[in-house]
Amino acid sequence: MPKRYLRYLLDTSVFSQPIRPRPLPACQARWQRQGDSRLAVPSIVIAEIEYGLFLKNSDKLWSAYRTILKGRLTGFDFTAPVASVFGEMKSKQTQIGKPVDDFDLAIAAMTVTHNLTLATLNARHFQLIEGLDWEDWSMGIA
Repeated sequence: MPKRYLRYLLDTSVFSQPIRPRPLPACQARWQRQGDSRLAVPSIVIAEIEYGLFLKNSDKLWSAYRTILKGRLTGFDFTAPVASVFGEMKSKQTQIGKPVDDFDLAIAAMTVTHNLTLATLNARHFQLIEGLDWEDWSMGIA
């Protein structure tokens, strides 16, 4: 499906749900209601998930990841336009005295660059970022 139909960019906390031992039902339901064609994943989220998989060194988890998640959604890379938005966002956060982790800020920059809404279970990581449209998918709505 063309990128113009995308609505959400998934944070690691949401994207990893299908391979978690106890996925959050509200999050799973929202994913299912939206459908894969409306969702995208940043390359940084892939890096975070694969980092965790390498640390855990579990054949079972790697198999689940490859079967259920890998290549499932449209992916977005950290491009020059995203880098520019990232730089501006990081500057603003520093100026207002509310720094945000660089990976979270990069995910936010991708969300803003592509005019999407960020789906997360970690609202506290993203609520400080000005201009970011985000939703907490731990709630059973939408």
